[in-house]
Formats: sequence, C-alpha cells, structure tokens
Amino acid sequence: MYAPRVPMHRSLTVRLLVASLAIAAVAVLATSWIASQLTSRTIKQQIGQSLSDDKSVYDELLGYAATHPGWSGVQPLITARATKLNRRITLMSEDRRVIADSMAGPSLASARPSATIDPLAVDLGLSGRTDRIDPRLVGPFKLSPAEQRQIRADLARSLECLRRFGGEGEVVTGPYGRPKVVVTDLGKQDSPCELVPAATRTEQQPLTVLRELVAACAGETDVDRVWLTPDLVLAIVDPATEQPSAARTARAAGCLDQARRTQLEPYVAPAALLFVTDPVDPTAQVVFPLSRDNVLRTGTATAGVLLFVGLLTVTVGRRLTRPLRALTEAAHRPGDHPRVPVGRRDEIGYLAAALNELAERRERSEQLRQAMVSDVAHELRNPLTNIRTWLEAVRDGLATVDEPLLTLLHDETAQLQHIVDDLRDLAAADAGTLRVHPEPTFVNDALEQVVEAHRGAAPVPLALECEGDPEVMVDPVRLRQLVGNLVSNAVRHTPPGGSVTVRSRVLDGRLTIEVADTGTGIAAADLPKVFDRFWRADESRSRSTGGSGLGLSIARQIAGAHGGTITVESAPGVGTTFTVSLKMS
Repeated sequence: MYAPRVPMHRSLTVRLLVASLAIAAVAVLATSWIASQLTSRTIKQQIGQSLSDDKSVYDELLGYAATHPGWSGVQPLITARATKLNRRITLMSEDRRVIADSMAGPSLASARPSATIDPLAVDLGLSGRTDRIDPRLVGPFKLSPAEQRQIRADLARSLECLRRFGGEGEVVTGPYGRPKVVVTDLGKQDSPCELVPAATRTEQQPLTVLRELVAACAGETDVDRVWLTPDLVLAIVDPATEQPSAARTARAAGCLDQARRTQLEPYVAPAALLFVTDPVDPTAQVVFPLSRDNVLRTGTATAGVLLFVGLLTVTVGRRLTRPLRALTEAAHRPGDHPRVPVGRRDEIGYLAAALNELAERRERSEQLRQAMVSDVAHELRNPLTNIRTWLEAVRDGLATVDEPLLTLLHDETAQLQHIVDDLRDLAAADAGTLRVHPEPTFVNDALEQVVEAHRGAAPVPLALECEGDPEVMVDPVRLRQLVGNLVSNAVRHTPPGGSVTVRSRVLDGRLTIEVADTGTGIAAADLPKVFDRFWRADESRSRSTGGSGLGLSIARQIAGAHGGTITVESAPGVGTTFTVSLKMS
C-alpha cells in the first residue's frame, strides 16, 4: 500500500524539528547571554586602542615601506614605537605570516587589522593626503646632491622672477620629493617665469619609461606625442593640430597612476597588515576570567537549559513511544494475524495501517498456501489412485498386463512426473534459484521446434508467422518451455475447427512473441487469475482437458527470469492471445 502524504502539522519530522529548534534556541540564547557577560574584557584586549588615536605609527611604517624594498630591518622601529606608545605593534604579511612583533601575545591570525601598510595605496583617511602614492616613494627618481642643489637654485630664480612681475609663490614638495613652485598670487600681469625646472639627467630615463607605460595603457602608438613634465603634468598632443588634445589627455590621465605603481613597485616593501593592540602579559589569565558570580550565573543557566531539554525530550519521547508500544503489543498478541487500531494520521498511523495490510496479506498467503496444498494433493491423488487401482487389479487377477494397461500406467506416471517437474520449477522460482543460461539464439528456429513438436498431437492447425530472423540472448531450453506451455494451453482450449498461431517480431527494440488461438476465450473477471497456480477456467477442476494448472505460472516465471513480461488479452467466444516481451540482449 502506498503511504499517503502526512500533513505538515502531523509529521513526526516536523515535530522533531520544532523540538530541536526550541532546544537550539534556548541553548543559543543562554550561550549568547553568558558570552556577552564574559567577553567584554577579551574583546578590549584584542582590539585595543583605535589606530586613529595614534596615526604616527601608520605614517612612520608607511615611510619605511616607501624607502625600503623589504621589511627585513623593521623590527627595531616597531620595538621602539611600541615601547614609546605602550602598545603591542604587530606587522603581518597579507597571508597572515608574522613579519615583526613587538611582544608575545594572543594570536592575531583571525583578528581585524588596524590598517594596511602600502605606499602605493595610501589610506587617505589616516594619512590626510590627497595622493594615493606616498610622496616619499622616490624609486628611480632619486636625485644626486648636485642635482638637488641645482633644482633649489633654479627655484630661487623662479621665485625672484615671479616677484618681479608682482606675483608671489612658495616652494612645496611634489611627486618623488621633488620641490616645485606653487603660485599663491598671480600679480597684475602674466609672468614668463619657468616654475618647474627641467628634468635632470637622473630623471630623464625614468620619465621616458613612465611615458612609455602611459602610452601603452592609453593605446597611444607614438610615445613622442605623450608629454610629461617632472611634476607629472600630462598632455597628449594631437598629430593633426600639434596641440594638446583635451579628450585624449583625459583618457590617458587614468593611466598615469597605474603606470606609476607599475614603475615603483620594485622599490617598495610588500603590502603588510598592521595591528595596534593593548599589551598582554603572557602569564596573566586573560581569557574569560570566571569570578564566583560568573561561575554561579553560568551554572544556573546551564542547569536551566538542561532541565528544559530533559523535560522536552521526555515529553516528545513519551508521545512517540506510546503508539510504538501499542504496535509491539499487537504484534505479540495471540493469533496469527493481529490487527491494530489506526487512530492517527502521521507516520505511526500509516505504519499501523501497513501492519494491518501486512497481516491481511499474510492471511491471504496462508489461504493460498492451504489451497495450493489441497490442489497439489488433488492433482497427485488421481494418477496415484489410478496406478494403485490397476496394480491391485493385476495382483488380484482381475486384469492382465497388456499393452493398453501399460500405456495407461505410463501416461499416469508421465503425468505425475510432469506435475513434479512443474512444482520443482515453481519452487526454484520462488526461492530465486530458477537459472537461465542465455546464449545467442535464432528465435525462429526455437519457435519452429515448438510448433513441430505439438503439431502431430494437436487436433487443430498450428501456424508460425515470423517477421525477420532475429538473434537474441536467451536460454533456448527455457524459451521452448515457455512457448510450449503457451501453445499447449492454446491447443487445449481450442475446439476443432479453430486454429493456433505463433508470431514473432521485433518491436521497439524488444522481442515480442504472441501465441493466439480462436478458442473458447476467458471471461474478463477471470483474466487476473490465469497465472495463478492450479487455476482452471472450468470450475470442475477436471483434468479432462489435460494439464496440471501450473504451465502459465511457470511461463510467467521464465519470462521474468529473462527480464521480460507476459500479458494476456481474451474475449469469450473469440479467442485468447498471450504476448511475451523480452529484452534483445
């Protein structure tokens, strides 16, 4: 019986889920409350004072990274800054490997960093600058002392020139630490003063490389059209007008920062994670210090959770086991086929219904077993009685042993052997030991042998109709037995003047064998019973028509052993057709 779908609110799964969620909710709430009471000190120790309180640590380490290609010598700087600020300062690589640490303490592998030290990606909020590249990062633009003196002298002349024309300016530090003049007052007239000194010999080569990187990024094929001053003012010259193009310059402006990072990357230390936390005494018990009150609070909460879980578990368990105990008692109740009341519409209720159905099937099976024993006794009694009667008659001198008597005894013995063989095949099928030995077989040859074997004794014409000559993997002996049983059954129930036809064809990749007769037919109500053991259409159960009543049952078992099926269609007074469908391989 197919178990119907259990309503959601009655499902045992839903009940267990609700109980589990209730337990989990209580446990989580209790744990969260305890944790909120006990972790404030630990959180404070891990996070420490915000980095915004002391930006000097970030700025100093940023300056170190801008002027060194690696972190190998940063430990003294970190130790000095940590001692001065009374902080624990830790520097880790981006994959969380410790580069330098001012003191031992709890692991920061999963902690959130205070900042990232990267001179090529400066945190503008912490540094207060407007350029994402640290100006202390000089790289290949580092000037010699003589070049620095020359630039300062040039800037002094630029300021004097600006003032002569009524203007004013000041010297500020530009990219790569190169000083330049910023005009603060234009004066009353334009000045022809050169405010940006020309590139020195040291700067010429890196500026050329930088122009090439910008041109490659912006898609400019002619590097000479890319103008770039030492203070990084960019312009792209239009070849048609020989004047700077605003559109092309704007498109290339986004490439300048990228080109600078590419050029300067070999000269800086790799990006690192900075952690600034409160110092920790390695010998102190800093994690979850449990006072007497905290221990009492934790114990009380734990006891409450355990009590709630215990009560809920007992309640749910009793509700689940009560019907199971009823099922157990019903199973042990005296009687071969116990029944249990079905008063629930959940999984247990469906289990009770299934148990009742199982009891009904057992009862029907017992009835069938008893009927089969009676049928076997009936089938064996008649030939044995005949044999015994004639043997006693011969012994008492009432009959003589002649040819007709020997023929009669032989037929009765053959009938007994036939019944025993059929019962043996059915027993093997029931036990799962009915073996088939498939081998390549031409089906038409096997069918022709069956037809020829029955044609001589059949009172009606037998015909064989084959479409093609298929070769399939079947057990030829069992196949002949299967078709022979069907043919025998058809001949037995076809009166004189009728006919029996055996057909074979390949349909939808399967071998189909049909045995059709024009006999008496089978009533629609009896069609489900034709494969039952010892069933006959005639209620008298006489063997006047021959057969043991097992042939069709054996045919179905043989078809199943080949992975096939057998079906029947019939109409009273018209005839019957048995159809066998087998796999081709």
